[in-house]
Amino acid sequence: MSQENTLITIVGATAIGKTALSIKLAQHFGCDIISCDSRQFYKETTIGTAVPDADELAAAPHHFIQDRSIFEDYSVGQFEKDALAKLDELFQKNPIQIMVGGSGLYVDAVLKGLDYFPDVDSEVRVQLTDELEEKGIESLQQKLKELDIESYNTIAIDNPHRLIRALEICIGTGNTYSSYKNKPKTPRNFKSIKIGLTADREIMYDRINRRVDIMMENGLLEEAKTVYPHKNLNALQTVGYRELFEYFDGNFTKEFAVSEIKKNTRRFAKRQGTWFRKDKNILWFDFQEDVENIITRVKNLLN
Repeated sequence: MSQENTLITIVGATAIGKTALSIKLAQHFGCDIISCDSRQFYKETTIGTAVPDADELAAAPHHFIQDRSIFEDYSVGQFEKDALAKLDELFQKNPIQIMVGGSGLYVDAVLKGLDYFPDVDSEVRVQLTDELEEKGIESLQQKLKELDIESYNTIAIDNPHRLIRALEICIGTGNTYSSYKNKPKTPRNFKSIKIGLTADREIMYDRINRRVDIMMENGLLEEAKTVYPHKNLNALQTVGYRELFEYFDGNFTKEFAVSEIKKNTRRFAKRQGTWFRKDKNILWFDFQEDVENIITRVKNLLN
């Protein structure tokens, strides 16, 4: 009997070890890796997004790593289409493929499909963007809290792009953003096995703090300087760059900017944990679990 097409997806918080595990699994099963880390699509940002290094990229075929520019708009909807097309191609070579990443929305887009929202007058977004610049992100956060408490509690409210998206639907349609979510989706032509990596909070936070220090040693400051002239681009509205832009603007000291990167990355990891823990189908392992044990569990699920 031929093997059913199966996508093994590795999720978990930032700095937990997803890349290393994905490579070991890809080598074992002789397959490719689809990256669904929304920060790693862009060629201009390598250090601050923890892109796999040259040895890691050479250890297994990777897709959607630094394959576009920060100057290109790239939506989760487009990624869904691109990733499904790539998987159709890869499954012809091997019925087992691997996807890895900590961007929960992008994982869900591939595994389940996206929610679809009505078109909204573009003027709404313009007004919200103006409000963000004039009054700051807290004003928009408060607005979302009043209009759609469910979305306020579930989306990444310190991501201006996500915040404005939720608000433009609330304001432009008169309905909550959350009311359009979780409608029936197109079934996928593959089955899914989800693996999550976890660690005690103190260990995870220590790994994050050390990773930020290593990024700074590896030249994150210089990298941020090269993209600073384009700091308003969507692709750069992300932890690690925003804080250094504040330093370049004279609002933060360098030491404070680094401490903010660590703090905001820890917050991001906490939100990732909240997102993924809602999914009861994830098989969780400690980040130090023997890879052979994980492979054995996966093989049992494949049979």
